[in-house]
Amino acid sequence: MRRLKLYPPAHPMITLVNYDRVKIDLSDAGSWFMLDFYKITFKKDFNGSVKYGPGTYDFKDGGMAFLAPGQVVQMSSDPGDYQGYALYFHPGLLDGHALAQGIHNYGFFDYAVSEALFLSVKEKQIMESLFKAVAIELDDHIDQFSENVLVSQLELLLNHSNRFYNRQFLTRKNMHHDLISRMNLWLNDRFEGSDMVINGLPSPQEIATHLNVSQRYLSDMLKTLTGKTTQQHIHLALIEKAKVLLNQTSLTTAEIAYHLGFEHPQSFNKLFKQRTSVSPVQFRRDQLN
Repeated sequence: MRRLKLYPPAHPMITLVNYDRVKIDLSDAGSWFMLDFYKITFKKDFNGSVKYGPGTYDFKDGGMAFLAPGQVVQMSSDPGDYQGYALYFHPGLLDGHALAQGIHNYGFFDYAVSEALFLSVKEKQIMESLFKAVAIELDDHIDQFSENVLVSQLELLLNHSNRFYNRQFLTRKNMHHDLISRMNLWLNDRFEGSDMVINGLPSPQEIATHLNVSQRYLSDMLKTLTGKTTQQHIHLALIEKAKVLLNQTSLTTAEIAYHLGFEHPQSFNKLFKQRTSVSPVQFRRDQLN
């Protein structure tokens, strides 16, 4: 709050800023700083690009974005960027509550700024009511019940955000199916290449980097649409390539393991049996018969 030249918060661990009701001091605009708290931004009616975290985000008709502690952000110099609500809360607020461990399940805190949450009209109404409920609680006299109430409200807000992100994955199937197709093509090219021994097994982060999305967003999207994580898709592509090599070459299982990027053949054998219920040797024997 000192950075924005605003009044000290009523609660030491959580505060809600309604940018439509305050005047922001931009004397520190352009400076970079590291967050030591969570930040949830909600813009109901806004059309433009906002400098948010390390990048920019086109809010179009409004939406939400999330930042976690430890992220580096730059203070915008555009007064138009300060619109809607910004909810700040310190991790210490969650101490002693189940949400302290559960907050890591809300993957959107690890999403890139370009992967913000777009809201329907009805969803905006729901979110606005939740932010207003937090504002009312913070405006009331702080008592022994305040922390429990605020954490409960925060968890409700996060659960709705999770629900709406799930809806976004489903309603933007065309865009996400294109991502899946590009991922499968990349995996196929990777396993067809001759440098697997050098590069090793592909990682979820490598795929996310290639697709220009965050690793957590990709995994959450895949889980929603296919029921499988990024790592599971890697294993599926690997097993299919292994089956081809077992069927069409005379390479030993150890040679196939090294060819596919495994350091130890035992790891390949274990994964193959987990995914197919038979060992590579048994699979080859069954195919020959």
